[in-house]
Amino acid sequence: MLVLSPLLVPLATALLIALLHRQPVRVRRTVSLAGALLLAFCAGALLIAVEQTGRLSLAVGGWPLPYAIELAADRLSAALVFITAVLGVAVLLYQTSRADSAPETPTLHPLLHGLLAAVGAAFVTADLFNLYVWFELMLIAVLGLLVHGGEPRQLQAAFAYLALNLVGTLLLLIAVALLYGATGHLNFSALHQAAQRPELAAVLPVYVALLGLALLLKAGAFPLFFWLPASYHTLPAPVLALIGGLLTKVGVYALLRLLGEVFSAAPAVLYEALGGIALLTMVAGGLGAVYHWDLRRILAFHIVSQIGYLLLGIALASPAGAAATLFFTLHNIAAKASLFLIAGLIWALAGHHDLRRIGGLYAARPGLALLFLIAALALVGVPPLSGFWGKYLLVRESFAQERWLWGGAALAVGLLTLYSMLKIGLEAFWKPHPTGDGIAPVAGLGPAYGAVILLTALILVMGLWPEPFIHYAEAAAASLARGGSTP
Repeated sequence: MLVLSPLLVPLATALLIALLHRQPVRVRRTVSLAGALLLAFCAGALLIAVEQTGRLSLAVGGWPLPYAIELAADRLSAALVFITAVLGVAVLLYQTSRADSAPETPTLHPLLHGLLAAVGAAFVTADLFNLYVWFELMLIAVLGLLVHGGEPRQLQAAFAYLALNLVGTLLLLIAVALLYGATGHLNFSALHQAAQRPELAAVLPVYVALLGLALLLKAGAFPLFFWLPASYHTLPAPVLALIGGLLTKVGVYALLRLLGEVFSAAPAVLYEALGGIALLTMVAGGLGAVYHWDLRRILAFHIVSQIGYLLLGIALASPAGAAATLFFTLHNIAAKASLFLIAGLIWALAGHHDLRRIGGLYAARPGLALLFLIAALALVGVPPLSGFWGKYLLVRESFAQERWLWGGAALAVGLLTLYSMLKIGLEAFWKPHPTGDGIAPVAGLGPAYGAVILLTALILVMGLWPEPFIHYAEAAAASLARGGSTP
């Protein structure tokens, strides 16, 4: 039953909080955080069980495989479920502070746990149609969180998010229908076997390409990423950290699972096209971050840029590339969420997100400056932090395959990341406050600092002791290459 916990625990927590809607905020917060801690415990147990057995599978519906609804966890999905649960704990701990927290309405925590349930279920599903279902649940939860404040700018952001994601939803559903019509299956293992049939050689690449296009839109890849910076900047810090840290990564995970395992025999041209998209995504996101002055917009564009790195790992179409993608994903979720939470602390202290109206934070809050420095340098890829090892694995495999342009672009875009992080550091922390005013004390920020420290500790552990994480990622990639979803 552990394989069901990423879905059942958040859903049960959301239902319980909904039933407690008349209770004080303190009670709802306590139940919400307790549910996140229980999810983290179950995710840890799932990680250990998968490490011991290799794969856990559960067939739901009383039908034999491949016709039953299958939920399965291997090293790849278990690691992503665990980092999701850790991020959920950090976000809900942060929500108890006064640092740019979301308005405490009866719908907030059910929506947050609904999003956690959809993300966790997407990671453990072994069925293409149910992958589509969990994407739709994510869409509903994110829309609810976008309009949660009820402000006009939030409604506008929700429309921007909905418009393009509905296109992705339609493309995804069409691709699922075409693949089912061609193969007669939706189960990942059955699809993997059906993809070997010679009579499907002409049509299957077209259907897989359509499926990939839908997932690229969900992941925020070039040129389909404009919904992301147009909507994310309206969210309060903890909600932004959860959505920004997880949402696009589910699209990347689905691409890695489908192209790296289910349809691993796809034509080379699809991987070549994905590599080109990866480079354009890296550059476009980096340039967008350099251009903007709003802290949240800068970080939102960096989501786009980092997605390019993840797509590059998939495009390499090798176990080493898949391992690099997993390691980089785990690092990026922690580093990116940490930066979003730090942005909320900056807003709480300085009252602005515009870097031109902020300053003096280093002198007033050196501890916050240190936390920012660690997360920023990890995002850039400075050794020995986690981002360095993620980029090193990607660039090493690119050069090993003589993909000089791909590896060189990954290194060059790091300079754009460095420039934008330096801009934040110099403007928000180093320069004096533009009005000459000091940073006033703000009470109730302890839980926010605790959440950031939790993620910072993960960044440091992955950077200073990378060997266990790299070996785990390599084992997960080897299982994926062998067709790990095959019973």
